Amino acid sequence: MLTGEETTDVKRVYRYLPFVLVLSCAPLARAQGSFDLALGFGTQHAKATGTGIDSSTFEPCATASSTCELTPALGGLFMGFEGDAMLNKHMGFGGELNFQPSKGNYGPIQYRELFYDFDYLYAPINRKNLQLRFEGGVGGAHFGTSYTETACVGSAVCQSETVSVGSSSHFQVHVGAGVQFYVKDHFFIRPQFDFREVPGLSGTYGSSSVYQYGTNQVLGFTVWVGYNFGEM
Repeated sequence: MLTGEETTDVKRVYRYLPFVLVLSCAPLARAQGSFDLALGFGTQHAKATGTGIDSSTFEPCATASSTCELTPALGGLFMGFEGDAMLNKHMGFGGELNFQPSKGNYGPIQYRELFYDFDYLYAPINRKNLQLRFEGGVGGAHFGTSYTETACVGSAVCQSETVSVGSSSHFQVHVGAGVQFYVKDHFFIRPQFDFREVPGLSGTYGSSSVYQYGTNQVLGFTVWVGYNFGEM
């Protein structure tokens, strides 16, 4: 039987399996098409619930007060990693990971959001210096919360510990559109707009009845900077 920690590790392997598959296809893509690797910076947005979390009990609360801290909308800086394989000039597949590089405040606790997806790619325009591309596929979203508590012995020795409050994972459907500009040789920049439908994102997390966000729809914008391995 697997322990709880081992089960979590297995789930993580399956979560990132699409990216392993994309990377493993790099030799094939180089032989018949092209392969891209990119780093992205942008944001993802979903509206707030309008409710909060009580800072003394961590229970849900309806209106802001001295102890009820409202939860925020999803936003802030997101980073991304992406790998794409174009099997010919117009069709391919790829995977991407978007996540918050640092935790944000979620009422009295902290949170981090992560999205990953595996997509079919279609490039109706693919020229030497420009590529118009659309993508669509499926993946998942992970929402995790925690808080940090500090214990001190006298005033000289203190120790901080991060405690998990709850987490939730969801299926997602993803579509995106972007224009890829080749700025020098194989280097490119691609501004991209994304839409995600994440059933359950506006539902509960963990054993709490606090809603994560006020909608299941997430709008995103990312600027990808990368390198193309293939014939130009």
